[in-house]
Amino acid sequence: MFRFASLVVAVLLLTVPLAQGQGNDPLSFNRLMPSPDTRNAPPAEDGIHDAASEGTHMLQTPREAFQPLPESNAGNYVDWVTALQEEHITPRFDLNDPTRRPTVMDLNIVREVKGSMPDVVFPHKEHTEWLDCSNCHPAIFIPQRGANQMSMAEIMLGEQCGACHGRVAFPVTDCRACHSRPKDGAQAAGGQ
Repeated sequence: MFRFASLVVAVLLLTVPLAQGQGNDPLSFNRLMPSPDTRNAPPAEDGIHDAASEGTHMLQTPREAFQPLPESNAGNYVDWVTALQEEHITPRFDLNDPTRRPTVMDLNIVREVKGSMPDVVFPHKEHTEWLDCSNCHPAIFIPQRGANQMSMAEIMLGEQCGACHGRVAFPVTDCRACHSRPKDGAQAAGGQ
């Protein structure tokens, strides 16, 4: 059974991108792994804006706009948290009230994970500087200890953390951004 399943997966990986006219790149279907030359493409080439519109060609390219901002090694290569903390940017928290400020919650949630990967630290502070609690609670996460079962597979499919990460926030392929708390020696060694 295992060999048959592996064969099916291998065939799918080889044929799906070709069937979609995406060349020989077996990862071309994965929104989390864009090729370096397509990152931060000019608006007329990004697949989002209407290339036939005159207005699209008047827009500043992301590479130009991001140039003065602190750099990151992933996503669109901007460290947005540092940009906010250093006041390179001052996003408007409320569309209708420009004077409204976020209610920042300085609380870290640690999720212990199985295996040797470091545990996940979820920093509410960095999230609540940008977002209101209602963006995540209760639709994405139930605000109750133990109520949210998660897996990397679900996250990579756009659920839970993947609702933003890999779309508008840094990609989930930047593992150490979340898996940041080392396990103690007994856990790391597989002990009791």
